Amino acid sequence: MIDLLPSVQVETGKQPDAAVIWLHGLGSDGHDFESLVPALSLSPALSVRFVFPHAPKRPVTVNGGMAMRAWYDIYEMTLDRKVDMANIDESCQQIEQLIQAQIDLGIASERILLAGFSQGGVIAYQLALRTSHKLAGVMALSTYLVKGEDVPDATACVNGKAPILIHHGSQDPVVAPVLAENAQELLRKKGYAVTYKTYPMPHSVCPEQIDDISQWLNTQLA
Repeated sequence: MIDLLPSVQVETGKQPDAAVIWLHGLGSDGHDFESLVPALSLSPALSVRFVFPHAPKRPVTVNGGMAMRAWYDIYEMTLDRKVDMANIDESCQQIEQLIQAQIDLGIASERILLAGFSQGGVIAYQLALRTSHKLAGVMALSTYLVKGEDVPDATACVNGKAPILIHHGSQDPVVAPVLAENAQELLRKKGYAVTYKTYPMPHSVCPEQIDDISQWLNTQLA
């Protein structure tokens, strides 16, 4: 039996028929976005299971080798972002297992949406663009693409028509806004359906953004 990543789960109704798997950022945990669920004001007609997994603890080079919850190791904070791809592949496999677990609980893959903030968004991108599971969409918050040159064209991706929501803070000192711009430009060129918006905020979320996420989720999961 596969050991799934421990997760925080919040259900908005009985017998959920949709799921959002939401990945936290570096050094945080699955509780990070748990409190946002009520603020998302999902339609009462929707019954959604939010799954907030905890990343494993591992040493992180840019933080002096300190062990913390991280989806992968970051070697340097340049725009090129040298990262540990083996860690990323491992994390993608772990999230793939969570997707399969939701399918086993009776939720169709087309009703499962991947979301991620910062490091978590990297995993959401990486997995959604390469998985064999057809998903409801991807939410990429304050994050960036790794190995953009390896992203398949939308016509060659099972999620080529899945909506991708990209949000970023124009004052983000951690993940430079240009990285979000680069991601949305590359994905558009490859034929993906991208919605892109920036907010006057640092590396965080803001009330206006939460309203936009609410509308987007209500539309995608209706």
